[in-house]
Amino acid sequence: MGFTDVYDFVPGKAAWLAMGWGREGSAAARPNAGEVAGTDVAVCRLGETVGDARAAREESPHDFCLLTNDRGIFMGRLRGDALAGDRDELVDRAMEGGSTTVRPSEPLEPLVGRMTKRGVKSIVVSDLKGGLIGVLFLRDAEEALEAQQRDG
Repeated sequence: MGFTDVYDFVPGKAAWLAMGWGREGSAAARPNAGEVAGTDVAVCRLGETVGDARAAREESPHDFCLLTNDRGIFMGRLRGDALAGDRDELVDRAMEGGSTTVRPSEPLEPLVGRMTKRGVKSIVVSDLKGGLIGVLFLRDAEEALEAQQRDG
């Protein structure tokens, strides 16, 4: 057949999709969290200061800053009082840990239902290894579902 680079992805299809990698077929016609997640969010890294996070947040249209480690793994979020706090404090100490995340393969329709029911306006999207992909905003997810229905 002429293929020179062939790989066996042992973890399987679910893991492939949870990493946010490409998909085909009829499932590709339905939007998922990874495709709609916004990447225009402020990001700061472990070891930086709240002042650094505040400066990064000023470059973003959103009122929070996401914290990652040096490998891009999502660690937590800074917002509100944490961003307004002591500018010399390390973000490691000021962050909110334990934020809920979803995988990029999460179908939008049931996710929007859960977000609406719980009053959640945004949710962090991370890959199977915890790598930050972006933030899914409820309004963007609703618009994507409406577009799918129109174009469907």
